[in-house]
Amino acid sequence: MVKKQSDVCELFCYNKAKVNSLKKSLPSPDRLTRLTDIFKVLGDSTRTKILLALSKGELCVCDISHVLGLSLSAVSHQLRMLRNLKLVKYRNEGRMAFYTLDNEHIMKLVNAGIRHISK
Repeated sequence: MVKKQSDVCELFCYNKAKVNSLKKSLPSPDRLTRLTDIFKVLGDSTRTKILLALSKGELCVCDISHVLGLSLSAVSHQLRMLRNLKLVKYRNEGRMAFYTLDNEHIMKLVNAGIRHISK
């Protein structure tokens, strides 16, 4: 008879020292929530397109609207979500709002994802 391999342990035991060390190394619950919020935001293709567009430089909301083919209201809603997570920032110039990436770190994450799916 051939024994079927299982993808779970058949005997429940654990390495207490290793588990305790790993528990201590995990980010705080608040930091984990912030991290998962970023991944949730990136889970929407519209917001990812906005970040990709802004990675090329500063754009006003009207420019982003035309790039994506969406209304100003829809783009503003998406930008607000990105701004709340400090992924983008804006400046006003008269009656125009110009957006840029708040930092380049987010694009490292996006570009790593692009490289991953390109393999």
